Amino acid sequence: MGTRYIKVVDERYIVPEKKGGGLIKFEVWEKDGEVVKYSMAYINPRIFPNDHGRVVGYDNAHNFHHKHYLGEIFEIDDFTSYKELTERFRKDLQEFIDDGN
Repeated sequence: MGTRYIKVVDERYIVPEKKGGGLIKFEVWEKDGEVVKYSMAYINPRIFPNDHGRVVGYDNAHNFHHKHYLGEIFEIDDFTSYKELTERFRKDLQEFIDDGN
């Protein structure tokens, strides 16, 4: 039998138009209580029409941790944890999403 991962997070958040629009999504799979696969992305084709509209995001597809940023891919050499990457992602979002100030 193949490896069994359990999807533990599948969240979507619509960003209001007044804050820039788009969609934020998080997906996480675990095996034996450990995160083994993840994807988080801000999608807004009005900002970036390529890469399925992914403006910025992080995932570990293709067996390495990496960041997507406006069509470019950067390997993450200093990966410590999924939780720490979610904090990086939240900071990255501030560049694109108007916080209302």
